[in-house]
Amino acid sequence: MRKHAILSASSAARWLACPPSARLEQDFESTTSTYAEEGRFAHHLAELYLRHYLGVITKEQLNAKIEELKKNEFYSQEMEDYVQTYVDIAIEKISQALAKTKDAIIFIEQKLDFSTWVPEGFGTGDLMLITNDLVEVVDFKYGKGVPVSAERNAQMRLYGLGAYQLFNMLYDIRTVRMTIVQPRLDNISTEWLPIDELLTWGNEVVKPIAQLAYEGKGEFSAGDHCQFCQAKYTCRARAEANLELAKYEFKDPDLLTDDEIADILGRAAELVSWASDVQEYALVQARDHGKKWPGWKLVEGRSVRRYTDEKAVADTLLQAGYKENDIYKKALKGITEMEKFLGKKKFAELLTAAELVIKPPGKPALVPESDKRPEINRIASAQQDFGGVM
Repeated sequence: MRKHAILSASSAARWLACPPSARLEQDFESTTSTYAEEGRFAHHLAELYLRHYLGVITKEQLNAKIEELKKNEFYSQEMEDYVQTYVDIAIEKISQALAKTKDAIIFIEQKLDFSTWVPEGFGTGDLMLITNDLVEVVDFKYGKGVPVSAERNAQMRLYGLGAYQLFNMLYDIRTVRMTIVQPRLDNISTEWLPIDELLTWGNEVVKPIAQLAYEGKGEFSAGDHCQFCQAKYTCRARAEANLELAKYEFKDPDLLTDDEIADILGRAAELVSWASDVQEYALVQARDHGKKWPGWKLVEGRSVRRYTDEKAVADTLLQAGYKENDIYKKALKGITEMEKFLGKKKFAELLTAAELVIKPPGKPALVPESDKRPEINRIASAQQDFGGVM
């Protein structure tokens, strides 16, 4: 099992924004999730394919390992397809590196030490390439929650610093390229930085904050970075930031100014997330640890009926004289299931090309202006719907 740094690269956005959170989290039991375990499994699968491509393991060894992995609950053809997408991109980058520099250095799952800037700081680069004056670090993200940008990404920049630290004595590195590949969201993002700019960021921004974080000092600060913090459930700074919304009296919207409504919109999502986290924490403590909360009690939730054995139900009803058409409700496979059944190529050829599968416009959503999606004009859209007459 991998050792985790107190100030890890993956949590850098959090401890850079809220330095004392790193030490505060140590008071909480470290937890994992099914999504994290699934991601680690996908990384292992990708690593095997790349090691085979580089000649580290034979075809026979690869096949034997894959057969073993197929027994794992996380393995599926869908995962295989997405992993292959990442592997193809990685192989393309490896080929480009070797074309540029015959003796290019290639590492898979390389430990990167950036402790020059972050006390005890280290992480793992999924793919690292060194070609004379250029170093590239590639990060494979299997998650499909939200697209992650490599631009100004603290985790990727720390990896870049680690790669520089590892090879700057051997190569005249002038540029660092940091790439994130998120195949399930069709997202590939890259940031290029001159090494001087990256080093300035490391020395002037990261180093002083990292020292504060390591010592448990600095100011608490709530924000989007709280999402994956172990202390988010009971953090007072986060609670106070969200409870500021209580200053508004939620009467008719026209009693609030435009600025107040905009302020509420900016805080509402985090407020909902915080309230949900508190509810989850309270439930787990009551259910699993016998915690009694003043004014609250643990009860059995509502339930729905279900069959214990669908085949036995069908056999019983058929023997009783009912017809299959009476007891079975047949339906076309869902799109995801159908695509998996047919394969992406055949699915596109038979259904997408014939316009039998469409993706209708999504419901309008109000988001911050920083969101990359294009703005829609509802008035113009309505005029178009009604033939230009309003």
